[in-house]
Amino acid sequence: MELFDNLALGFGVAFTFQNLIYAFIGCLLGTLIGVLPGVGPVATIAMLLPATYALPPVAALIMLAGIYYGAQYGGSTTAILVNLPGEASSVVTMIDGYQMARKGRAGPALAAAGLGSFFAGCVGTLILAAFAGPLTEVAFKFGPAEYFSLMVLGLIGAVVLASGSLIKAVGMIVLGLLMGLIGTDVNSGVARFSFDIPELTDGVGFIVIAMGVFGYGEIISNLSKPEEDREVFTAKVTGLMPSAEDFKNMVPAVLRGTALGSALGILPGGGALLAAFAAYTIEKKTKLRPGEVPFGQGNIRGVASPESANNSASQTSFIPLLTLGIPPNAVMALMVGAMTIHNIQPGPQVMTSNPELFWGLIASMWIGNAMLIILNLPLIGIWIKLLSVPYRWLFPAIVLFCAIGVYSTNNNTWDIWMVAGFGVVGYTFIKLGMEPAPLLLGFILGPMMEENLRRAMLLSRGDWSVFVTRPLSAGLLAAALLLLIIVALPSIKSKREEAFVEE
Repeated sequence: MELFDNLALGFGVAFTFQNLIYAFIGCLLGTLIGVLPGVGPVATIAMLLPATYALPPVAALIMLAGIYYGAQYGGSTTAILVNLPGEASSVVTMIDGYQMARKGRAGPALAAAGLGSFFAGCVGTLILAAFAGPLTEVAFKFGPAEYFSLMVLGLIGAVVLASGSLIKAVGMIVLGLLMGLIGTDVNSGVARFSFDIPELTDGVGFIVIAMGVFGYGEIISNLSKPEEDREVFTAKVTGLMPSAEDFKNMVPAVLRGTALGSALGILPGGGALLAAFAAYTIEKKTKLRPGEVPFGQGNIRGVASPESANNSASQTSFIPLLTLGIPPNAVMALMVGAMTIHNIQPGPQVMTSNPELFWGLIASMWIGNAMLIILNLPLIGIWIKLLSVPYRWLFPAIVLFCAIGVYSTNNNTWDIWMVAGFGVVGYTFIKLGMEPAPLLLGFILGPMMEENLRRAMLLSRGDWSVFVTRPLSAGLLAAALLLLIIVALPSIKSKREEAFVEE
């Protein structure tokens, strides 16, 4: 009963004209920055933080939250249409979404992403409202050893996710882990693997790698072919909404993705990215129905599940922020900054000392999700117009947007040269038939794994058995080992290779 009273209070706050306007601004901005490759929610929220000084605290947080979950929606658009991850968590959506667009099914792909996101966002918000208190207990049980084991499991999952050779997939993950080590050592403050280049002391940016390997690599690959063989969207797009068969395949995938994303969003360090990768891995493990398109060739489940997972995770990631004051990712860290600007101390006392803000923010997420589905589904027709643009005009625009997006994050021309370099690397990967998605996961999880490994070793005074003596950590490592053994089995290995056979 108390929950309904709290939600009534929240909707009373969220339905004021001012808060509705700021929710709409946040959702619209979020969608736009999600669509633009390279301009992520972190950069946008960081730029808008000073502007929130003049806003009331509730309106400021509602707008910033809208930007965050709006970007999860928008990120799928460029992933599907031009094979560029508008948002980090959209990397997996590209695998099947882009293939659907190539076959003239961009409309159903975008609709699947939008509808899955809407459902998952609503469920994620419901979980946030109902279980915020009890679910923080789960996060309390995770120490450095458990986080390290969880990330090992995530990387093993990425091996399963990668198409082609297992050896190549492992190689890509190792390369990603090594690239994550470039920069300044957190403990000693000493620059490592920077080759005396000052710009590398902060490490290589995720956006630089993602834009170079996926965006520029794809462009170089297309330009290397004769004009008649280039990847262009000449196929007529028939129908914007998914068919009855698509819905039959989508619904279970959306439910699985939503459940997984809701769980992983609560864990600091997990979040939308890990949820999207894990959801795709699970879909790959789920048996294909008769006549269903194989994964990697345009399976709608490969779009619906990761998009549902990253949206539910983006909603539940507010749980550790609002209840513990712990930001689980960079965007939530900026939200802490926004709360501090308005003299609000994030943590358990927010729920009691500032119920209007806590419940108003939660209620605004339902309103924001409704706004996003209304904003996004009618816009599908506009995004599909992009498909008719001749490639000779499209590729300079992609190059320009990538360059602007990369430059705007650090205001540094070095990053633009780095993107060009990674473009060549991405082209090499295409020629060698290597899947770059595991490289990105390895790159993101590498520094986090190292930090948690070192912290676990410090706490255990150098005793490696800490990873197997703690039950939760041992269970996660056992699951990782089991997954590795299953994938290595000859019968599973041959089926896995069959699933990735190109048409």
